[in-house]
Formats: sequence, structure tokens, C-alpha cells
Amino acid sequence: MTVPAMIPAVLAFQNYGEDAANALFRWIHIAAGVMWIGHLYFFNFVNAELAKTYDADSKKKVVPELMPRALFWFRWGAAWTWITGVLMWAILYLHQPFFGTGANAKNPAGAGVALLLIVVGFAIYDQVAKALAKQPMVALWVWYAIVFAFVLLLTEVGFFGASPRAAYVHAGAMLGTAMAANVWMRIWPNQKRIIAAIKAGQAPDPADAAVAGMRSKHNTFMSVPLLFLMLSVHGDQIGVTFGQPWQWVAGLFVVGYFATQWLYTKSTQVKGF
Repeated sequence: MTVPAMIPAVLAFQNYGEDAANALFRWIHIAAGVMWIGHLYFFNFVNAELAKTYDADSKKKVVPELMPRALFWFRWGAAWTWITGVLMWAILYLHQPFFGTGANAKNPAGAGVALLLIVVGFAIYDQVAKALAKQPMVALWVWYAIVFAFVLLLTEVGFFGASPRAAYVHAGAMLGTAMAANVWMRIWPNQKRIIAAIKAGQAPDPADAAVAGMRSKHNTFMSVPLLFLMLSVHGDQIGVTFGQPWQWVAGLFVVGYFATQWLYTKSTQVKGF
């Protein structure tokens, strides 16, 4: 077989390999995401209320056994969700023409800058959360405003020219990156100190509990719009959510906020026997 005759077969194999890798990464991404978000909801809607019923002896017995186990799956679920998300991003937005629209559909430079902004976004969020530590919900809304501005940047600035689908995924990625970084850089280190103190029969540092609790609560609020942003882009055949991304993102933040508030309220009403 001549070299020119082999080219279609090589390209077909390359495309098959990309599709197979994308399917594998997506599978791991979803499974890891379920593990991560499931534990996040357990901590915030179940364990937070259960822990209020512990006396000192129960806390000393239960926390050092329960929390390291749960936090193991929690943090590694977050890690693998983020890692496979980046791998899928590389396939879909660097190598394939799914970032922009029209002649600008394949825009690896725009996608690369968008990824850089997503990573930098956590540093900005982190400073906002620290500065507004005593006003955690204000900090959350400032962060939402930053993500909203990111969506406008992607869709309205010609250099990016992002498609609505790309705007949704990258907005979700900005939330998800902040959430994963919260897990590894803020929640897990503080929880380790809390667990060690309780195991030693000491009172945890209130500052550790405050940081871990705030970031976990932020993650819970962010997770609700995140799930819609990531899942809505698959199989949207009628364009319901692909009209104006900035309008939908703003709506998701508002609706998601009140829905999450309701879940927190409901969690306080569910009692044991």
C-alpha cells in the first residue's frame, strides 16, 4: 500500500483513538464526579446535622474513624474529576474544532487562554473568600459575578469567539477548578488538623473549622449550577439552553442559590429515630 493510500486509514485510526479516549475519560469523569459530589452532599446535608448530636466521647470515637475514610474518597473523587476533565478539554477544544463558531471553530489559542484564566480564577476566588470570610455568601456572589464576566469575555470578545457550548463548559470548568482546589488546598488540610485535635481529645481550632466549613458550603452552592452547565451540553437537540449563555448562567446562579438554600433548610428538618 502506498503512503497516500494509507493516509485515510491512519486518520480513521487516529479519530477512533480520540473517540475511545474521550469516552473513557468521560466515563471516569462521571464516576469520579458522582463520588466527589455525593460525599460533598453527605458532609453538608447529613453529617453536618448528625455531628451536632455527638457528645465529646462519641465525637472522639466516630470522627477519627469516619472522616478520614470519607475524605479519602471525597478528595480523590475531586482529583480524578478534574484530571479527566482537563484531558477531555484537550481533546475537544485543542485538537478538535469545538471551541468557537464558524471559521473560528478551531481556536486552540483562545481555548488555551481560557484554561489559563480558569486556573487563575481560583487564586482570585481564594482572595475574595479570605477577604470576605465573615460574609461567606457575599463572597460567593462576588465569585459568581467573576464567572459571569468570564462567560461574557468568552462569548463577546472576538479573540475567543466561543460557542455557547464552549461557554457553558468553560464556565463549569471555572467553578469545578475552584471547587477541586478548595478540596485539596483548603478543606482537606484544615480537616486533617480538626481530626487530629478531636482524636487527641482537644477542641479543634475554630479558624480551621471556619475555613473548612465555608469552603465546603461554597462548593455545595457551586455544585448545583456546575452540574447543569456540564450536563446540559450533551444532547441538546433543540437549542433550549444554547441561546444566550450569559442569560442562562445568571439564571442558574440565582435558581441554584435558592435551591441549595432550600436543601440546607430541609437538612435541618430531617431527624433520626
